[in-house]
Amino acid sequence: MYPQVLFQNRKPDRIATLEEYRKSGGYEAITESLKNRSHKDIQEILLESDLLGRGGAAFPAGRKIMTVSDDAPYPRYVICNADEMEPGTFKDRVLIHADPHMLIEGMLIAGYAARAEKGIIFIRPEYENAARILEREIGLAEEAGFLGENILGSDYSFSIDVHRSGGRYICGEVTAQLNALEGKRPNPKQPPPYPTEKGLWGKPTVTQNVETLCCMPHILRNGAQWFKDLALTEAGAGTKIYCVSGKVNRPGCYELPMGVKLSEIIEEHAGGMKNGAEFKACLPGGASTRFLSREHYHIPMDFNSLREAGHRLGTAAIMVFDEDTCMVAATLNLLEFFARESCGWCTPCREGVPYLKDLMWRIEHGQGEEKFLSMLRKQSKYLWISYCAFAPGAMSPVEGLLNDFEDEVMAHIRQKRCPFKGGE
Repeated sequence: MYPQVLFQNRKPDRIATLEEYRKSGGYEAITESLKNRSHKDIQEILLESDLLGRGGAAFPAGRKIMTVSDDAPYPRYVICNADEMEPGTFKDRVLIHADPHMLIEGMLIAGYAARAEKGIIFIRPEYENAARILEREIGLAEEAGFLGENILGSDYSFSIDVHRSGGRYICGEVTAQLNALEGKRPNPKQPPPYPTEKGLWGKPTVTQNVETLCCMPHILRNGAQWFKDLALTEAGAGTKIYCVSGKVNRPGCYELPMGVKLSEIIEEHAGGMKNGAEFKACLPGGASTRFLSREHYHIPMDFNSLREAGHRLGTAAIMVFDEDTCMVAATLNLLEFFARESCGWCTPCREGVPYLKDLMWRIEHGQGEEKFLSMLRKQSKYLWISYCAFAPGAMSPVEGLLNDFEDEVMAHIRQKRCPFKGGE
């Protein structure tokens, strides 16, 4: 049994209370920091811990906070990205429903490290229950003296508001999120300047994922080396929340050491393949990652191992496909999502993703031609020159399909039908 850090207070039917969180060491990290640590001390501890952003980008969390210069203007902001509209990803919702004060303390720590005065939780509208939980628990934290003016008798003040998103996938992109918070159309901005220099309302802004922030209290309380030692691989650090869905017996969220093998996640924790089927492929980190084929079934699930194999861990949302899954249909399903969610700001994304979707639809419905393969590859290259990472993410499953399952694509084209649908 692996240690449960982020899920240590997880209950089957309710959230952990403020009292339960405090009994497990909650708010000790911020209390100690306000008394005995400078904001620079916290930055150094977070950097030393090798905490990488859990939202998909894997940027060092301590390094990001350090990019807020000492002479930067005020007010400064900390934004928690709880938008979580990546298909297959639901870890942040589970974390909020398990232990909301862990997130609140994490925001406090990030705020103190950046000398920020204001925190905003940007949450998708479908997470209304989570939003209400956070608003209630923020109020309880204020009553207990952990939020507001002169926290715990110190000279540091910090407040948190919950902001409900407009409900589009693009709002999860950092710069588009800033536009959305300002009441503008959520189109991405092209840095520089970066948000930590000129972010929300033109002021320094640190944005972090829910899971990233939840790691911070434990790192400060137990130390950077302790956090690194939680991982199973030398390059990894900490535990990771793996969201498992698809053709498994026990889909759900599992907190496991960074670097645990994919095969162990599926066979031991997710209960094995459904109906005893054979593993065919998975998306290792949400809809915007490439298909991971059978040859990587035993790969360590950490950022570095997947990067070396030409893949990304992303959000660690593992969507599992079995031997009976049509990979063309699965890719088409993803492209339909991305085509709908594009903000339309730049031509490669606005025109290119629907073009890929149309070609894939034709292949799946018996109208494909061999020349479509070269057209798909050519168009996919153009998506890399889009304005933000949305289009390259949409292209990733297509790239995986063409690299590892070209035989299935050709079977569709030659048989003029989907071979997985029998005589339909």
